[in-house]
Amino acid sequence: MEQFEMVAKTFQGLEEVLATELISLGANDIRIGRRMVSFSGDKAMMYKANFCLRTAVRILKPIKHFKAGDADEVYRQVKSIKWEDIFDAGKTFAVDATVFSDEFRHSKFVSYKVKDAIVDYFREFNGKRPSVRINKPDMSLNIHIAQTACTLSLDSSGESLHRRGYRQEAVEAPLNEVLAAGMILMTGWKGECDLIDPMCGSGTIPIEAALIARNIAPGVFRKEFAFEKWVDFDQELFDAIYNDDTQERGFDHKIYGYDNNPKANEIATRNIKAAGVSKDVALKLQSLRQFEKPEGKSVMITNPPYGERISTRDLLGLYQLIGERLKHAFSGNEAWILSYREECFEQIGLKASEKIPLFNGALECEFRKYELFNGKYKAFRKDEAEKKSYHRDNDKKRDYDKREPVKKEIRKKGEFVETYKAEKPEKVFRKRNKTE
Repeated sequence: MEQFEMVAKTFQGLEEVLATELISLGANDIRIGRRMVSFSGDKAMMYKANFCLRTAVRILKPIKHFKAGDADEVYRQVKSIKWEDIFDAGKTFAVDATVFSDEFRHSKFVSYKVKDAIVDYFREFNGKRPSVRINKPDMSLNIHIAQTACTLSLDSSGESLHRRGYRQEAVEAPLNEVLAAGMILMTGWKGECDLIDPMCGSGTIPIEAALIARNIAPGVFRKEFAFEKWVDFDQELFDAIYNDDTQERGFDHKIYGYDNNPKANEIATRNIKAAGVSKDVALKLQSLRQFEKPEGKSVMITNPPYGERISTRDLLGLYQLIGERLKHAFSGNEAWILSYREECFEQIGLKASEKIPLFNGALECEFRKYELFNGKYKAFRKDEAEKKSYHRDNDKKRDYDKREPVKKEIRKKGEFVETYKAEKPEKVFRKRNKTE
């Protein structure tokens, strides 16, 4: 099958996670950009990318790259494309424009120029005029302009891929499904132990976790993708991808979702049922104050209120409670928390071992990892330091043992002896001990 270029769009901060997904999927020529990852593959790969990727919001297929210094040049370049090979005049279409340029100030003006070029092309080609439709068009196009570099693409996804299809209803300011999946994948969790979200809202994190644990493709709930309306759509190929469940796996642990809001609990129950993961997710109407230490190994991933889109009467008090519950009821485990305000994180009162910048909508947030050790912090740090020192010493010894002999001339005697490039281990260790 013919190989072609594609672009997977995502949220800022999720690019590397998306690239890892594309590698697992078998994509070629993977390159990470800002809020996007480019790759190449055939038609099957395009279908799989839409159907299987958890951290992509849409998959674009570029059809033309060109330079343009003004709107008239955009018009000429777009009109030069053989549009009858892409769609017919009886189809509806829409154009979305993304512009970062000093020459082009208004993205809507650019999209109008692209629409005019396509309509004028068909009018001259066969006297017919395709209609523009904003909502659910037959063909979706995207033009991206960075200064004078332009890329015109077909949007193979249509509706954003974060709209999985399982959400029956949402609470106020629900967590985006793509962001939730990205957060889970960043932790490295794939179902090896229990997962807990003590403030689960409408259940997005528990649902995405269940899909990851069982390796169920997120596209299985979608009613349609834009590529299904393309002239070269291969129904048999897509059916084979859709019906292939060989990659799905068992899950022997449990996912727990708690919330103190009865309405949120009802919504989460409906969403979890719609996603078909009721046997993997246990929901409970419970406040954070009631959170008790889980029986076995667990990972916590949660998205508390920030005081921005969701208000709470005592925001800082909530984060103090999070810290208190983590210290007293989650030792021996790790917790990952997404939040926005530094003063909120400060109230947790724990040192994060990782801080990852992530955008939740327009909010520049951080996803922080907390390792909840057993016993006192100093003892924990000393134990960790001793482990690292032991591994470093052994690594140095292995390097010394593997050293290769080199020939070195001793001029006085005119003979050769074997010596080594590496320093003796005693000297290496002595130097390190002086700095510790």
